[in-house]
Amino acid sequence: MDSKNIYVAIMAGGIGSRFWPSSRESRPKQFLDILGVGKSLIRLTFERFLNLCPAENILIVTNGQYRELVKEHLPEIAYDQILCEPSRNNTAPCVAYTALRLQAMNPDANFIIAPSDHVILKENVFLDKIRMALDFTNENDALLTLGIQPTRPDTGYGYINFGENQEGEIYKVKRFTEKPVLENAKAFVANGDYLWNGGIFIWHVNSLLNAFRKNAPEILEILEQGASCYNTDKEQAFIDENYPKTPSISVDYAIMEKAENVYTIPSEIGWSDLGTWNSLYSYMEKDENENVPNGDVILQDTKGCLVRGQKDKLTIVRGVEDLIVIDEDNVLLIYPRDKEQEIKILTKSPIEILKNYL
Repeated sequence: MDSKNIYVAIMAGGIGSRFWPSSRESRPKQFLDILGVGKSLIRLTFERFLNLCPAENILIVTNGQYRELVKEHLPEIAYDQILCEPSRNNTAPCVAYTALRLQAMNPDANFIIAPSDHVILKENVFLDKIRMALDFTNENDALLTLGIQPTRPDTGYGYINFGENQEGEIYKVKRFTEKPVLENAKAFVANGDYLWNGGIFIWHVNSLLNAFRKNAPEILEILEQGASCYNTDKEQAFIDENYPKTPSISVDYAIMEKAENVYTIPSEIGWSDLGTWNSLYSYMEKDENENVPNGDVILQDTKGCLVRGQKDKLTIVRGVEDLIVIDEDNVLLIYPRDKEQEIKILTKSPIEILKNYL
């Protein structure tokens, strides 16, 4: 397909509360060098997609408070490539807004929408799958998602049950299942016809907007009122006033679980969503005692720990197992690895003392 019609929208509006205290509302995890490689996650994602299209064809969809942070990390893009949401209404309104903006820019737009904070080790394989998907959605009325080959029965992901082969490596989707209980997750992985839903979608702008009209018209009814504003200097004012009126719902629930023209490409791309400290622990290289040290850290008689210290501040840990130890700015967090899901809840605690540390 013509490369000038290829666009990418990177979603970068989340807070990343499960990565507290490193990730905070003022600087969430997509803007952090969480891997210790000298680049933020959003920078790595942006550079990955530069292999597919020019910088001017990449949009960043984020909360308005992160506009300057996006520009700081991605100086190549113009301010009008940063779509600023005034409220957090989940992914369906975000995707609909992006589609309407792209339709105003180029009615032939065929685009990818992807999170800003995922890791993909096999980038060449990933790009080959994306190109295959773009060719398919350019020629067919299809909503396509990359399905990640599961490596374990994880209950933290949604699952895609795929059916008959449609074309090459592309399969029809039978159903989506959100975050199953462990027994079901084990059965899905054993079955072999289930994939993780990684939240990476490919579609032609017309197919996507038609899917919204059929399955989630209440979102388009609000956002299409500003059709003449998109890609003009009136766009932000319209969005600021009307976007908060949209229902808060994910694109999976609003569109993908209802539509009949949904397809997937099974993809083994070295993917991790880096959603939690444990997912970072699983991803990172470990020492001989299964520890993941980062920073100026000394570990003694310690096993299975993720320890992240501050630069120019020595952190010494001895005689513990399976802990998350994060020393970040004005917070020291020491937490059992098997209780990591509580960290997100902790950030919502009503305890007054926490308010100054979020």
